[in-house]
Amino acid sequence: MKRFGVFLRKMRGGGADRPPARPPLRDVVWSWVGSSVGIGAVTGLSLLSKLPLLIAPLGATCVLIFAVSDSPLAQPRSVVGGYLVSAVVSVLALLWLGSAPWVVACSVGTAIALMQVTRTLHAPAGAIPLLAPGFAPDGAPLVATVLAGALTLTLIGLLVNNLRRDRSYPRYWL
Repeated sequence: MKRFGVFLRKMRGGGADRPPARPPLRDVVWSWVGSSVGIGAVTGLSLLSKLPLLIAPLGATCVLIFAVSDSPLAQPRSVVGGYLVSAVVSVLALLWLGSAPWVVACSVGTAIALMQVTRTLHAPAGAIPLLAPGFAPDGAPLVATVLAGALTLTLIGLLVNNLRRDRSYPRYWL
């Protein structure tokens, strides 16, 4: 019973008595500009290519690249690599096992594990297996879709984040 009490106490929080401070307005504006330009670029590319490039996880990628660009999850290695790993896992699972709910669930777990092992962890990429059934029967366009979006946002991140004197992106490539 004592272990259960310890377990429940952990859920109270790690000791921080308040949430993080609000970022300066300047940072908020830059995040807005970068995210808007980034998603605008993906939208334009989608219209030109007639491919379904505008997927929800890219919005979450914008949060990382433009609002917390120093995070390991926001670095190009993680953005592009994480999406690639997750898309490949998703397509292979779809081809070999189908699109049953248990396959999708295991694909999410497998993608996360492989992103950790390859040091390409990118939280939004964990959602890619949820999109794979919509790309059935073969899922092949999924890889092109996620790579086009990831590369576009990374390029916009390089441009927008480095326009600021006080910011440098990326922190590392490999």
